[in-house]
Amino acid sequence: MDVFILLFTGLIGSYMAWNIGANDVANSMADAVGSKSLSVKNAVILAGICEFSGAVLVGSSVTETIRKGIVNPNVIAALPNMRDGEAAAILVLGMTAALLCAAFWLHLATWVGMPVSTTHSIVGAVAGFGVVAAGWSSVNWNKMTQIVASWFISPVAGGIAAFLLFKFISTFILGREKPAEAAKTYSPPIVFLLVFVVTLATIYKGLNHVIGGLHWLTGTTSFFISTALGLLCAVISKIWISRHLRGKESLPIPRQLEEVEKIFVPLVIFSSCSVAFAHGANDVANAVGPFAAIAYIIKHGTVQMKVGVPLPILVMGGAGIVVGLATFGHKVMSTVGTKITEITPSRGVAADIAASATVLICSRLSLPVSTTHTLVGAIMGIGLARGLGGINKSVTKRIFASWLITVPAAAFLSIILFLIGRYFFLDSLIEILLAARG
Repeated sequence: MDVFILLFTGLIGSYMAWNIGANDVANSMADAVGSKSLSVKNAVILAGICEFSGAVLVGSSVTETIRKGIVNPNVIAALPNMRDGEAAAILVLGMTAALLCAAFWLHLATWVGMPVSTTHSIVGAVAGFGVVAAGWSSVNWNKMTQIVASWFISPVAGGIAAFLLFKFISTFILGREKPAEAAKTYSPPIVFLLVFVVTLATIYKGLNHVIGGLHWLTGTTSFFISTALGLLCAVISKIWISRHLRGKESLPIPRQLEEVEKIFVPLVIFSSCSVAFAHGANDVANAVGPFAAIAYIIKHGTVQMKVGVPLPILVMGGAGIVVGLATFGHKVMSTVGTKITEITPSRGVAADIAASATVLICSRLSLPVSTTHTLVGAIMGIGLARGLGGINKSVTKRIFASWLITVPAAAFLSIILFLIGRYFFLDSLIEILLAARG
C-alpha cells in the first residue's frame, strides 16, 4: 500500500513539474520568442537544457516539509486528541491535496494562456489545507501578507526598471540621427549591466543551494566576479559591435535600426537562458519538495521540518519541467511574448535585465517576489515607454485577474481535496505510517 501511495504522489509531483514547465518556464523564454530572436522550437530546446541543468545540478538538496513555511508541522502535531501517527497522516494527505490542486490550477491557467505564479499556487494550496487541518492560527499570516504585497511590488518594480532602461536605449541609441554610430558607444555599457546582473542573479538565485559549500564565494567576491565578467564582455562586445556596424552609419535610418536590433539578439537569448537556469534551480522544489516530504514521512512514519531530496527525484522534476515546456509551453509563451506589447530584441533585453535585477535585489532584501509577476511587469513597462497605447489592456486585465484569484482558488481546491482525502483515507494511512515506524 505504501508503494502505491509513493507511486501516486510521484505521478502528482511529475504532473506538477509538467505544469511548471508549461507555465513558468515559458515566461523565461517569452522575450526571446516574442522578439523573434529564437523560434519556439529552439527556445524549447535551450530552455529545456538550462532548466534541467539548473534543477539537477544545483537544485535544492534539502526542502522544507511545508513549502515556504506557510504552515508549521509542529502546530498540527500539537493539536489536542491526536492519535498516534495522525499528524503525519494529515500532512501526507494535506501535501498531496496541495500539490494536486496547485497543479490543477496551473494547468487551467496554462490552458487559457495566463502566466501565474507557481509559488503562489502552492502557497495558497498549503494555506487552504492548513486552515482546515489545524485552524486559522496554524497559518503564518505574516508570510501570507508578504506574498500578497508581492503581487504589487513585483510588477511595479520590474515595470519601472524596464521603463527607465528602455527609455535610455531609446534616447541614446534608437532615437539618434545615426543609431548605428550611437550603438557603438552606448551598447557596451548595456552589455556590462546585463552580464553583471545575470552573473549575480545566477550566483544568488541559481547557485544558492550550493554556496554553503563554496566558502570563498562571499558577497564581495561575487560582486568582483560579476564586475570583472561584465567588463570583459563589454570590451569584447565593443570590438564585435564596431565591426558589425562598420560602414552602416550611411544607411537609411530604418536599415540602421534593423542592424542595431541584430546586436541585441544574442543578448536577449543569453539573458533568457540565464533566467531559465535560475528558475530550474529554485522552482523545481515546488514540484518535488512536497513529494520528497511525503516520501520521507511514508518511509519513516515521522515528520521533520526539513527533508533531503534524492537526486532521482530532482531528475524526475527536471524532466517533468522540460516535457511540460515542450508540449504545452507555447500558449503562455505566446501571451507574454506577443500579446502584451510588441517586443523587439532591444526591448527584450531591457525587460530581462529589469526583471533579473528586481528579483535579485528583492531576494537580497528578503522580500518575497514572483519571477513571473516581475517579468510580466517588466514587459508592461517597456510597452508603457511607448505610451498607454503600447500595451494590450484587455490581456493585461486578464493577467491581473488571474494573479488575484490564484491564492484563493488554489486554497479552495485544496480544502475540498483534503476533506475528501481525510474522510476516506485517514485511518488507512495512519496504519501504514505506524507500520513504517515499526
